[in-house]
Amino acid sequence: MTFWLSHHPPDELDRCYRVGSVHLCARCLGTYPVMFAAIAAQLALHFPLEHPLDLPVGVALVLPATIDWALGRFQPHRFSNAWRTATGVLLGLGLGRSLFIHLQRPLPPVLLAQAIVVTGIALPVILTAYRRNRRG
Repeated sequence: MTFWLSHHPPDELDRCYRVGSVHLCARCLGTYPVMFAAIAAQLALHFPLEHPLDLPVGVALVLPATIDWALGRFQPHRFSNAWRTATGVLLGLGLGRSLFIHLQRPLPPVLLAQAIVVTGIALPVILTAYRRNRRG
């Protein structure tokens, strides 16, 4: 059950809020509630499916969390949980918009661009961290 609330191993629990004996991932706590709320709000308010700013704003909103995550792989204590939650809120807004569109028109350009940006940042970080762990 703990994994569903915090996906961090014991040496990374400082990236979580502790509520009693439960750890909640700081970034996920900002991301998922905001993402689901954004999708629900757009559905309820009948938001338009397309807007010229979807692509640039959608990508800009996922960048802070992605960059913070990447930096955190090499400097784990660089930022605070409040910062992680704030970047998670931005991530939730960005994903909430792109997934709202995706639910009605699969694979919109904003979602594909977000995937490309996140993968373009995450893949080199994962490979570098993997190489470092194998060496030492």
